Amino acid sequence: MNAGEITVEFAPELRVFVGQRDASPIRIDGTSTLGHVVESLGVPLTEVGALTVDGESVAAGHIPADGETVGVSSVMRPQPSSEPLRFLLDIHLGTLTRRLRLLGIDAAYENPDIGDAALAARSAAEQRVLLSRDRGLLRRREIYSGAYVYSHQPAEQLDDVLSRFAPRLAPWTRCTACNGVLRAAEREAVRDQLPGNTGESYDSFAQCVDCGQTYWKGAHHARLDAIVADALAKFA
Repeated sequence: MNAGEITVEFAPELRVFVGQRDASPIRIDGTSTLGHVVESLGVPLTEVGALTVDGESVAAGHIPADGETVGVSSVMRPQPSSEPLRFLLDIHLGTLTRRLRLLGIDAAYENPDIGDAALAARSAAEQRVLLSRDRGLLRRREIYSGAYVYSHQPAEQLDDVLSRFAPRLAPWTRCTACNGVLRAAEREAVRDQLPGNTGESYDSFAQCVDCGQTYWKGAHHARLDAIVADALAKFA
C-alpha cells in the first residue's frame, strides 16, 4: 500500500546507520508509525533523540503523512537515566566490560553467548542498559534500555559510554573478573592465593566478596592506573 512519500533527515551521528539514504524520499503505507519507519531504515530507536515533523516535535507513535519532512536527532549527551545505573554487555564487549568494572561501574557480561532472547530478558529482569554493536539485538522490544557502541576500539568505547551516561565513577571498588564488590584484605588472609614472594613485596590487598579474587598493585597496575586517570580527567 502506497500512501505517499516523506523526507527523513538524520542527525550526522546517525548516518553510520543509514548510509546514502539520508534525506531521500521514503515511501509510507499510511499505517506504520514513525518509529517503525526510522527502524526500518536501519536506526535502532535506542539511538534516537527528538523527532520532528515539519519542525514540530512528535512522538515515535506518530503516523507520517504524504509530504512531511521528518527530522531525526541523536540522543542527548549525557542521556537522562535512572539510578542505580547498571549495564549488561554482549559477548563482543569483554574488554569494555573489564574497563567499566575497573571504574567501579556495575557491568554484567555473558560469556559464553547466551543468545539475543536471553540477553534481552536479563536486561528487562535486572533493569540493565544493554550495550551492544548488534542493531538487531537493540531493536528487541523487551529490553529495559539499550545503547549502540559505535567504535571497535576499547578506549573509544569507554569514552562513548561515559560521555553518554555519565555514571558515577568509583575506581578500584569492583572485581574486573566477576563484577563483585571489592573489600580490603589483610596479607595473611590472602597469602595462599599470592604467587611467589608477592606477599612480601606488597602490603595493600583487596578481595572480591563474590568470587574471592585477590588484587594488589602489581606490574600491570601502571597500565590500569592510566586508564583510570584518563577517565577521571575527562568524566569525573
